Amino acid sequence: MSSTFSLAPKPYIRESNGKLLPPKSMLTTIRAEVITAPKQRSTRIFPELSIQGIPVADLHVQEIVRRQSKTYNTANGGTSRKPQFDPSFLEEAYERCRNICAEYAKTFYLGTLLMTEERQKAIWAIYVWCRRTDELVDGPNSGHMNSEVLDRWEERLEDIFEGRPYDMLDAALTHTVLNFPLDMKPFRDMIEGMRMDTRKCRYQNFQELYLYCYYVAGTVGLMSVPVMGIAPDSLISAQSTYDAALYLGIGNQLTNILRDVGEDAARGRVYLPQDELAQFGLSDDDVFSRKVTDQWREFMKEQITRARFYFNLAEEGASQLDKDSRWPVWSSLLIYGNILDAIEENDYDNLTKRAYVGRAKKLLMLPLAYTKSLDTPSLISQ
Repeated sequence: MSSTFSLAPKPYIRESNGKLLPPKSMLTTIRAEVITAPKQRSTRIFPELSIQGIPVADLHVQEIVRRQSKTYNTANGGTSRKPQFDPSFLEEAYERCRNICAEYAKTFYLGTLLMTEERQKAIWAIYVWCRRTDELVDGPNSGHMNSEVLDRWEERLEDIFEGRPYDMLDAALTHTVLNFPLDMKPFRDMIEGMRMDTRKCRYQNFQELYLYCYYVAGTVGLMSVPVMGIAPDSLISAQSTYDAALYLGIGNQLTNILRDVGEDAARGRVYLPQDELAQFGLSDDDVFSRKVTDQWREFMKEQITRARFYFNLAEEGASQLDKDSRWPVWSSLLIYGNILDAIEENDYDNLTKRAYVGRAKKLLMLPLAYTKSLDTPSLISQ
């Protein structure tokens, strides 16, 4: 799983509820452009795509923020039953989490190395739980997936939070829950996203897709903020920082979907909003035919613009995190932005090609991400 934040070059408008919204000028930039064909053809105006997802109030994010923002006392918080782990057992549990993160999320792992040891271990434990959850649906044993498997996984989650881990990797997350004010809801919501994957292979509109993106990726941001910490000199509210983390997850998942269109089609899945395909004169048949047409290119341009819109919303929160925790977030932002660039460089052919950012290029982004992580919390405009 991935789960990203840059100081946006455009000012933000603060509503009375503390949420930062982009100005009208930014909203205007995401409008679909009027595309003029060569003179011998008629001019075609492509439709505007909605950028509005689901209000955070409807996702009950404020409740998560309130519970995770409480002053945390390990003597009174955490699990109701506090297990006593042998230090050597815990050391091995976190070492296994570290190895998994280093193997499957190499660049993100490198970014965590500036964090404090306690935060490193917690982020690794969260990453491993998210990866194991995702593999229930997309892993080698996904053919055996059914609702009962996910029900049992949710019961294991409850046991983790109650101090009854099933195995060593679960124990690392139990210990993390003891040390940080993690709420169970984002974890439950991610499992609900896996349920969604077993029931749905089409999404009628962007609101349906947004909900899916929240479940499987936006939740990762909500899990991570209490561990990464908010800078003492942050200039925005905790709610705004959480919103930015959520938007990072949305942008990441939208990018994953655009990158994997061809692979998903091979499995009979289309994660692109059906009504938006129709607006561009496209359908599932065009996806399965794997032919890149002018209509497809224009459709992809708008999908990419929307993903970048959510990355712009996410960027505000990056420099509001604790200084030692910003590097992996900036690394994720830059890498996922380059995936979108790669789709464009492939002439929007994500039907037969997979947009790829090579390891060398990823490593070259780390110094820039580190430089951005040093920025002092600031706002372009109040």
